[in-house]
Formats: sequence, C-alpha cells, structure tokens
Amino acid sequence: MPTSRNARGIDIVIYSQDGRQKYTVQIKSLRQKNPVPLGKTLDSLFADYLIICTNVLDKPELFVTTPTGIRHKIHKGEKEGRISYWLQTKDYKQFRDNWDILPSGF
Repeated sequence: MPTSRNARGIDIVIYSQDGRQKYTVQIKSLRQKNPVPLGKTLDSLFADYLIICTNVLDKPELFVTTPTGIRHKIHKGEKEGRISYWLQTKDYKQFRDNWDILPSGF
C-alpha cells in the first residue's frame, strides 16, 4: 500500500544485533511507473539506500539503489519560481530488484 503521507526523512532504520552498525532506507512508492518526485531540495535525500516501489496497487516492482547512485541522473525543473527535483523512469529502471547492493548478515 502506498504511504498515506509524504513525510520527509528516513522510513526504515536497520541496526546490527550488537548495535554497532546502522543503515537507513528511504522508500518512494508510486501507483504507476512514473518519474519519482524528490521534492523542492535534495537535502532530504540522505539515506544510505533508496527503494522505489512502482505499481504498488497491482504488481509492485522494486528498484534498489543509493542516493549517490542516482544523484547525477536527477532532473531539476523550475515553474513559476518554484524548484522541484525528480528522477525519470528510464533513469531508475536499471536498479530493478538490485537487492545485492544491500548488506547482509550483520
């Protein structure tokens, strides 16, 4: 199910059993395979990992990357003095089911 609100920040925090390692995950969910809105600034894109989930109501597809992995692909637009950032579908499709990027067994 898509999120009920668009809260900024981290959605998931993962800790090792001993508490020495920590990873953060930000989730972007979309009803269709559309560009991913990233907001008015890129300051909120600071998690260790980014998971984009498209087609959430029908057949979900997951794309797993890091903010640094997509930063050079982010588009910036300005309309009526307002700036917005987004990631085009073609720019994240290569990360489909890219689960190997996540650490395991910690």
